[in-house]
Amino acid sequence: MSLITPIDPPASLTEQAVAALRADILAVRLPPGETLSETALAERLGLGKAPVRAALARLAEEGLVQAMPRRGWVVSLVTIRDIHEVFDLRLLLEPEAARRAAGRVDTEALRCLDGVCAAGHRPEDGATALDFLQANRAFHVAVAELSGNARLARQVGRLLDESTRMLVLGLSRRDRSGEMAHEHAALIEALALGRGAEAAALMEAQVAASRAMVLAALTAPEMSVPV
Repeated sequence: MSLITPIDPPASLTEQAVAALRADILAVRLPPGETLSETALAERLGLGKAPVRAALARLAEEGLVQAMPRRGWVVSLVTIRDIHEVFDLRLLLEPEAARRAAGRVDTEALRCLDGVCAAGHRPEDGATALDFLQANRAFHVAVAELSGNARLARQVGRLLDESTRMLVLGLSRRDRSGEMAHEHAALIEALALGRGAEAAALMEAQVAASRAMVLAALTAPEMSVPV
């Protein structure tokens, strides 16, 4: 039997472009409303125009970019309606996921939740708001996975991808990462003790507080977020 470890094939050029552009859009390195040139993006990523064009089409399906006649592509705006729709769905799904996850937290899962809870909130180590939000996403997806419903966890993951960009914009106005880390710790305790109703209530409060932060930041007069 061969002892050589098989090497995973590299991601396709389109997948590489999708991952890189999605990360830049969610981190607001490509801000809402920015016009995107296929040629400029291809040079920036070191790829051909064909995979970049295919990646932009994929991101359009996710609602992150839009094709504009005679302008190429533009990064989708974040509207008040977008914020309400994304957080409304999170409020429908995540408290129920937390309720179902309660009592399912074994030692390994508890260690995982503790780890992702602490990973992003280390400003003394140079952690950024985006670092925290990536850890925040991992935490919420891990809770949803503990519900035992894989489709629920995937939907939560997609919603968190959409809300990351909103939260980056919100945290630029008010840093709530410390409060969020504290809320995670309280939720972990409720999950570990099997307190389903408490876990659901804590999750609902977390998601509602995040929505309030985003709305307060993005409806400030100087932000001019469309309705």
